[in-house]
Amino acid sequence: QVQLVESGGGLVQAGGSLRLSCAAFARTFSTMAWFRQAPGKERDFVAAISWGGEHKHYADSVKGRFTIFRDNAKNTMYLQMNSLEPEDTAVYYCAAREGPLITTIKGSSGGLYGYWGQGTQVTVSS
Repeated sequence: QVQLVESGGGLVQAGGSLRLSCAAFARTFSTMAWFRQAPGKERDFVAAISWGGEHKHYADSVKGRFTIFRDNAKNTMYLQMNSLEPEDTAVYYCAAREGPLITTIKGSSGGLYGYWGQGTQVTVSS
């Protein structure tokens, strides 16, 4: 059974850092991504990465602060989050799909992704 399992969330002060992990079980995926959903808000795209890691796509709100990377030998994707802000507070979801990374607006759509993790809570205190 295909599973995506996130870990690494927690409580951190503003300006701090966290690293999220997403382990994929039972198969590998060409494109993997992170989305987040804050209370009362829609799910938003955060970042995505191609199979080899050479192509990445970020939401404007996290550029320069977050870094997405993956280790295919471990079938795991990561999100290094630095300079965290209270506005980053959300449940972070790992997502995966077949097909190449799309770096246009279209690539930010959660509808492209067929596989999702259960989410991990990130809370940034001011």
